[in-house]
Amino acid sequence: MAAKTGASFARARNRPRSKPVVLAAGGVMWRYVEGELQVLLVHREKFRDWSFPKGKVDPGETLPETAVRELEEETGIRGILGPSLGDVQYHLPSGREKLVRYWAVEATPEAVSASTFRPNKEIAALEWLTIDAARQELSYPVDHDVLRAFEQLVAVDGLGTFAIALMRHGQAVPGSSIDGPDSARPLTPRGTEQARAAVSPLRAFGIQKVVTSTAVRCQETVLPLSQKLGRRAYAVDALSQATWETGDDDVAPVVDKRIRKEKGAVICSHSPVLPAIMEAVAQATGTPSSRELRNASSLRTGSFTIVHVRRGRNDEGVVAIETHSPLDERAPAK
Repeated sequence: MAAKTGASFARARNRPRSKPVVLAAGGVMWRYVEGELQVLLVHREKFRDWSFPKGKVDPGETLPETAVRELEEETGIRGILGPSLGDVQYHLPSGREKLVRYWAVEATPEAVSASTFRPNKEIAALEWLTIDAARQELSYPVDHDVLRAFEQLVAVDGLGTFAIALMRHGQAVPGSSIDGPDSARPLTPRGTEQARAAVSPLRAFGIQKVVTSTAVRCQETVLPLSQKLGRRAYAVDALSQATWETGDDDVAPVVDKRIRKEKGAVICSHSPVLPAIMEAVAQATGTPSSRELRNASSLRTGSFTIVHVRRGRNDEGVVAIETHSPLDERAPAK
């Protein structure tokens, strides 16, 4: 299991302005055909190369958003991000440095059938290949690095996952500014912006279910997502800070249900409650408690940690985790 962060934009903003980093994202799309694992390569006639689909970020995007959009634009296949395969960096002919983040992305039979791909000026062809054949076909050393990361994921039986997102509510107004209980504190304008910024990245990981603390600040945080999904957000008192403070909280049943359902879900709660939620995830998946898990549950407002869990084998341990702060990770405007 490996933890990833989404700090690329923050790093990029600290680079010298004379040579800004070109940021991009993509994926290794995979499928099984008659029991044989295949990955998808794209061919660009202009460069006479074969590589994994990827593309540059648009202003206001995060890397997960970019990956899903670019994969669909280049292949016609709408995918859901699985575990991260890490970053590769290299220098472009212009001298600028390029950073590309990749994810493993399952191409379901339904998604492949629905593909609208047609050969075009950018992508001349698609080809599904075995890993060995792809190794022979890939044009660039960095793509071989990505393929090796994918092979490592295959080796630990890390394909075929669903996402459980642990999210901390957006920034809220101080208690001194309202006449009422702590649970009544609403979001600040920044908190509202954080809530909106999280919608597309969470959807990139296939989030379908929304579960939240009963506190106003948590319910307001997940409201934009639930509206986008067209699904009700379920408010659970066991996830609230007030219940945690009385010692009556029991988050395990909430977590166990989401793990059993094996569908992408976000659980929005509070800073002191999130470690207990993560511990419940570890217990439900048979994952040993670790500093890595504890660190991943220590979140800033508006941030979330994606826990990748195996479908059908969710008691065999967490595959990977990665943490994102969508508002801070957005690509700057040009």
